[in-house]
Amino acid sequence: MASIETKSMDSPDETRTPDKTTVNVVHLGDATVARLTVQPGWRWSECIKPVVGTESCQAAHLGYVVSGRMHIAATDGAEADLGAGDTYSIAPGHDAWVLGDEPVVALEFESKTAATYAKA
Repeated sequence: MASIETKSMDSPDETRTPDKTTVNVVHLGDATVARLTVQPGWRWSECIKPVVGTESCQAAHLGYVVSGRMHIAATDGAEADLGAGDTYSIAPGHDAWVLGDEPVVALEFESKTAATYAKA
């Protein structure tokens, strides 16, 4: 493996496009990074649940919000709002939705999640 590897999210290795969702994925050696863009009106339980077939999101997330605002509601009762500049770690078992009328753009660094999120 080269000592430096770079890729542009504007020319991803893979793109997934469920309803109101774009996931751009790049592979860097053993790591996978994703840029998630979700549109106003997006809700995990409406847009991604039909693709993956689970009652709640079962992915672990580690990421950074570039722009927009999102609400997370965990099945254990915890809730949080995320906005531009926030970093996050979210355990499996949650729903999420866009707040307001601006798309949410986030970078996902949990390699397994980045590699498989919103994939049938």
